[in-house]
Amino acid sequence: QVQLMESGGGLVQAGGSLTLSCAASGTTVNPYLMGWYRQAPGKQRELVATVTSGGTTNIADSVEGRLTVSRDNSKKTLSLQMYNLKPEDTAVYYCRARWSQWRADSDWGQGTQVTVSS
Repeated sequence: QVQLMESGGGLVQAGGSLTLSCAASGTTVNPYLMGWYRQAPGKQRELVATVTSGGTTNIADSVEGRLTVSRDNSKKTLSLQMYNLKPEDTAVYYCRARWSQWRADSDWGQGTQVTVSS
């Protein structure tokens, strides 16, 4: 059974840094796309950053310049390092693995809470 194991969430002060990690297990298939999304209470889930297996990166404007994202295709892992965190970054962060370029079928992690205090 496919699982996306997330780690690294927690409490950090504004201006601080945090690294989130995601590892896909239970499959030998390298995801077409892996990404981090976040959802704040009462808000829609939104993209933070994604990386395709070919290395194409998509980063949300709201975090551009404050984020480094990388993935290891062989290990099926995804890392998100966030810098200069702001209170508006507070959300549950979810890892996503999309398996096909042509279909949006995806697996999601259970989410990890990131809280940025003022």
